[in-house]
Amino acid sequence: MNLKGKVALVTGGSRGIGRAVSVRLAGAGAFVIVNFARNEEAARETLRLIGEAGGDGKIARFDVSDDRESTDAIAALIKEKGRIDILVNNAGESRDGLLVRMKDRDWDRVIDTNLKGAFHCCRAVAYTMMKQRGGRIVNVSSVVALSGNAGQANYSASKAGLVGLTKSLARELAPRAICVNAVAPGLIDTDMTSAMTEEQRETVLAGIPLSRLGTPDDVAGVVLFLASDEAGYITGQVIGVNGGLYM
Repeated sequence: MNLKGKVALVTGGSRGIGRAVSVRLAGAGAFVIVNFARNEEAARETLRLIGEAGGDGKIARFDVSDDRESTDAIAALIKEKGRIDILVNNAGESRDGLLVRMKDRDWDRVIDTNLKGAFHCCRAVAYTMMKQRGGRIVNVSSVVALSGNAGQANYSASKAGLVGLTKSLARELAPRAICVNAVAPGLIDTDMTSAMTEEQRETVLAGIPLSRLGTPDDVAGVVLFLASDEAGYITGQVIGVNGGLYM
């Protein structure tokens, strides 16, 4: 899967799934813009790993939830690079809590980052991709978008919203040869899951037919495929990467 000459923007690319995606895309030849909102050190580490993989890229600080900030930043990136061929909307946030205790600010922050942030970035790259008559948008949703999860009403709603956004944009942008898809990871071995106790981990594993947590690279491989020319006849799809947790 050769992405030589392509320019990719990965939001939330400083760690976890975003880092793995950034490195995989760069390793396939894309110039990768690693977005981050706060942790510059982590973003620079991703850039270092991109270099180790023989790739090239740069970091870009902006908060996807901020309309003006994200729009201006992406416009500047397009002006600098001349194009954006691949957008991976990975930036995400969770603020878990039971419905009866959930604060408006926790609902709003998760929706603003996970769903509205993806909308901001899609809108910012759409015109350029339409002029190019081609592009790839991959939205990182979640298994809980499809299954739901107690204590994650805000997160599940935001990730389910990404599924609707994906399908709508797939229809809207298809006439310009822009493919829009989503991946829905299950339980992936990242900072979020590292906080689980051994008992919690065993309970989770019992529900996964493949009997292991996923890795960020498991997700990155699917994103790479969807970003490539090999996926040129795939659009509007949600691909689960969950070890069989949800079928």
